[in-house]
Amino acid sequence: MDMQNMDLMGGSLQISTEVIAKIARCAALEIEGVAEVSCGRQQSKKAKELLEMVNIQSPVTVEMREGTADITLNLVVRFGTCIPVMAEKVQKNVKNAVQNMTRVTVSRVNLIIAGLAAEPSDPAAE
Repeated sequence: MDMQNMDLMGGSLQISTEVIAKIARCAALEIEGVAEVSCGRQQSKKAKELLEMVNIQSPVTVEMREGTADITLNLVVRFGTCIPVMAEKVQKNVKNAVQNMTRVTVSRVNLIIAGLAAEPSDPAAE
């Protein structure tokens, strides 16, 4: 668990990269078209929780380099989403959220489109 250290008037503050990753995940989910922050296709809730417990691969990684964060998110997008437009919004929202909440400079927000959420079937059409 990497830490970002900052000096404050009365002491110090340490922010773990796991906290930065959670902020990034929440910021990405705020953007329309993002179905999930995950390493693969949409899974059932139980399967997703099980995979997170064994920690096979994190859907968000944060690398600290010389005091700046390099963030990579794996996204599952909703069918019909214009991916380049959505990606720009995610990058901007993640960068702003992390920098505003932690004062850690974000140098890059890399996105991997890891899956596509199937369009939900319309029960009225069946």
